Amino acid sequence: QVQLVESGGGLVQAGGSLRLSCAASESMLSMNRMAWYRQAPGKQRELVAVITSGGSTNYADSVKGRFTISRDNVKRTVYLQMNSLKPEDTAVYYCNAEYLRIPDTRTYWGQGIQVTVSS
Repeated sequence: QVQLVESGGGLVQAGGSLRLSCAASESMLSMNRMAWYRQAPGKQRELVAVITSGGSTNYADSVKGRFTISRDNVKRTVYLQMNSLKPEDTAVYYCNAEYLRIPDTRTYWGQGIQVTVSS
């Protein structure tokens, strides 16, 4: 069982920045991909950003150019740098990790962390 612990959330004014961190309890050597999702009140959970084991990244259109996902394999941590934050970025952000469990994969979730952007 992989434990994912998020940190770095909080309250920020529109236009501000936050950096979320997600620390994994297991080495990233067997990590297939890691991602950040978010869920706003009354809305479905949506994919925000993903980074693969090869380092490829992909972003939701709503955050392109403002958010950056990165990882530190030594620290077993994935980051989400969020700049130019908007009130519509307010949500609970979840870290997600997919690990190889040959012949399958297994997905794990963090507990979620609140990000609130005030106008």
